Parts: sequence; C-alpha cells; structure tokens
Amino acid sequence: MKILVTLLGLLNGIYMLADGIFVILKGKYIGPAKPGPWANVFYKLNIDVFKLGPVFIVFGLLWLTFLFGLWTNQTWTYLLGLVICILTLWYLPIGTIISVVILILMLSFKTKLGL
Repeated sequence: MKILVTLLGLLNGIYMLADGIFVILKGKYIGPAKPGPWANVFYKLNIDVFKLGPVFIVFGLLWLTFLFGLWTNQTWTYLLGLVICILTLWYLPIGTIISVVILILMLSFKTKLGL
C-alpha cells in the first residue's frame, strides 16, 4: 500500500511542481495549449489559470512533503495527506482520480500505511 500511495503521490506532486515551474517560465502548461478540464473551475471564478504557477508549485511541494512524512513516520502525515487529497480534488481529471484513490487507501489502510 505504501508503495502505491508513494507512486501516485509522486505522480501528482512531481507533475504539479513541474507544471507550475513550466507555466511560470513558458506562459503555458505542459501539454496542449488549452489547459485541461480543471481550468474550467477557475474560468468560472474569473481567475487567469496561467497565473497559477505558484499554486501548482506549492501543491507539488505539499505532495512531496506528504510523501516524506509517510516514509519517515511523521505524526503530521495523516492530516497533511487528508488535506492535500481534498484540496487537489479540483485538478480534473487525473489529479482528482489520484487524490480519491490515495484518500480511499489512507482511510482504508491507515495502520498498514503506518499512519
């Protein structure tokens, strides 16, 4: 379970971190010119999605911090994991799926994960 959570968390964390840096440097996200379905949430709030690079960087670092806590048995890991999973639900579609899977694993296998 811990390895699965780690792989999924790395996928979310590294991608969000890289995407945040990329959009700051290049003015667009990795991939197609038009951001994914997640951007619609922000368009409805009149937020320029191309200015969200720092948010992506923070989210990426939080995911990586969660994984550090998971592997070093920190007391704050479970709470951070729950929070970052919930806060990443907007990142449709892949980020949402990964967050839901990790959330289910955390809630179902808390002891096996060492949380």
